[in-house]
Amino acid sequence: MTDVPVQRFPALEDLAIIQHGFTLRVPGLDVKTDRATALERISGYHRTVLQGLGPRALRIAEQIHGNGVAVVDGGSPDKTFGVDALVTSDPSVVLGIYVADCCAIYFVDPVRKVIGIAHSGRKGTEQNIAGMTLECMATGFGSEPKDLVVQLSPCVRPPFYEIDFAAQIVAQLQAGGVRRIDDCGENTGADLERFYSYRMEKGSTGRMLAFLALTKGDGGLGPSA
Repeated sequence: MTDVPVQRFPALEDLAIIQHGFTLRVPGLDVKTDRATALERISGYHRTVLQGLGPRALRIAEQIHGNGVAVVDGGSPDKTFGVDALVTSDPSVVLGIYVADCCAIYFVDPVRKVIGIAHSGRKGTEQNIAGMTLECMATGFGSEPKDLVVQLSPCVRPPFYEIDFAAQIVAQLQAGGVRRIDDCGENTGADLERFYSYRMEKGSTGRMLAFLALTKGDGGLGPSA
């Protein structure tokens, strides 16, 4: 696959310590006609994108629509069960979250060189997964919310969904002390040329991959004692 559409966010592009991206819909691929083949092609497309980051280990969360957060590194399993957010200071790994209407939240602490990524849909937002990720970064690495840069990915929003959970996430982050929050404002339900939408496509759809990694050579300080 030579045409690999990946969205970058200006607020994160300005941070030299990280690499990030948000994969978009694979052009010309009909997920409904042959779902198994399509999903395999999407997975291959995601692998192609991640190869651009160099030799790193992908770490993903099980994503159970809860508020569990785990600290991971190069020795962690590929998938961490029972959680919806991951945090690391290890530049040898790339953190990944899969979404198709839910919001992927990117957390970057440029002071402590710690990153996190969270999956927050309606249920996860109700359980404040964003706040729990802030807490994990603070207790595990000494991150201060005022130092963080946080980015919200495209997600489903009104009028295509009855709840504006993106606005709720922003409010939760602000309540947690985060000052630099960027919400791209894009609605996955409104643009099926660029995004997959579980709601609009009635579950028969693919997934976008939100990924985040520390630039190699800029590893963090490790968990706090």
